[in-house]
Amino acid sequence: MSIGRVSGKACIVTGAGSGIGAATAVRLAEEGGRIVCADLNRDSAKQTADSIVASGGQAIAFTVDVSDFAQCDALIAECIKEYASVDVVVNSAGVNLPGVFHEVPNAIIDKTLDVNVKGTMYCCRAAIPHMLRQGSGSIVNISSVNGLVSEPFLAVYSASKGAVVMLTRGIALDYAKQGIRCNAICPGWVDTPINHAHAKLLGGLEKVYAEIGNFQPIGRPGESREIAHLALFLASDESSFITGSIISADGGMTAQ
Repeated sequence: MSIGRVSGKACIVTGAGSGIGAATAVRLAEEGGRIVCADLNRDSAKQTADSIVASGGQAIAFTVDVSDFAQCDALIAECIKEYASVDVVVNSAGVNLPGVFHEVPNAIIDKTLDVNVKGTMYCCRAAIPHMLRQGSGSIVNISSVNGLVSEPFLAVYSASKGAVVMLTRGIALDYAKQGIRCNAICPGWVDTPINHAHAKLLGGLEKVYAEIGNFQPIGRPGESREIAHLALFLASDESSFITGSIISADGGMTAQ
């Protein structure tokens, strides 16, 4: 049942075409948010936006490559143009391109850092001046449990997600007295396509899920909507005393 946790707030969600991003866009809309569904894939972003509108919510789609700072600036400008503010930014766009570290080509390193690190930086940097003028704003960065602990074949990915953790803390400290909060979520293994390439290197998705209790004590993969619930909380005024926090949603993985 919706109680309007982000009613009227202009919310940008990157990576909104699938997985955690799509679930977060939908969840924010269910609670009254006005959503910009941003994704590299225009059709996927539109599909998420259309589903929100069909359910009575408010959303538009926007195509963006977050690794391009000019496109991130344009994304924020579109939100201002459409909704006259930017109240929430959820940086969910990301790539997971696993591999044996010494065999990883430069192109994969560049893409991982460009999307996961620079993309998050660019979107935050573009949004913050508007939030400063408003005197308020909430940024939610989707990092990963691998920003806290690593796993085989994920050295580059883990490095990028660890950078998001420290970026989050730095932004939180820089703007704590100016009404802008910044927090990060570190999901464990969630059932989304971004993990499929990693699963293949570990012996296949079926094998990973059969043995998931060995590294994720809850004994199952997470669901995108479970992460979206947390993103909603951090986006809303219910979390008004929380900034600079790195919150694990990992089925107990980092409790071991």
